This record gives sequence, C-alpha cells and structure tokens, in this order.
Amino acid sequence: MRELDEKQLLEELWSKGKPLAVFLHTPFCGTCKVARRMLEVTEHLLPEGILAEADVNMLPKVVEQYRISSVPALLIADPKRSSKPEIIYSMGSVEDLLAQIRGVLS
Repeated sequence: MRELDEKQLLEELWSKGKPLAVFLHTPFCGTCKVARRMLEVTEHLLPEGILAEADVNMLPKVVEQYRISSVPALLIADPKRSSKPEIIYSMGSVEDLLAQIRGVLS
C-alpha cells in the first residue's frame, strides 16, 4: 500500500477517474495492525493502485471534513466521485473487505 500525506489524499479524493480505497490508521493501534494484514491480502486480489494508507494523526482536515470517528477505517471513493466517500469501520474478513472495495470499482 502506498502511503499518502494529507495533500496527496485530498488531491486523490477530488480527482475523478479511478476508484480509491484508503486505509486510515494510527501507528500504535492494535486493531489497525490486524486490519492491515487483511488489507495486504486483499491488495493482491485488486487492480494495482486502488489501495492506499494514511496516518490519521497527520490528517486533521480529512478527519474533520469526512468526520472520521475512529480507526481503523477504510475510506472508499468511486471512480466518478459522484457521492461522498463511504467510510467503513468494521473490517470483519478479507472477503468482506474485498466485496466492499469491488463494489465501487465500476
């Protein structure tokens, strides 16, 4: 997963053309480490470049704008950016994550 800073993340969220799924985490979050492992497996089953990650401690504007309430979280934006990105807080399994991300691929 490629790491995004706040400026890069905002630019990608505003750019149309390809879907985006951003794993939001903090460095010392145990649940985030488990979610990261699931997303690393998921990443191999998705087209390249869709999955990215960012540390919410470095994203004050994003946290405020998208009302991120906890981590881990997955921010998923469709390619047309036709609606506000979906925010997923429950990461139950690799299959669930894959289905949620694939749901916005088209």
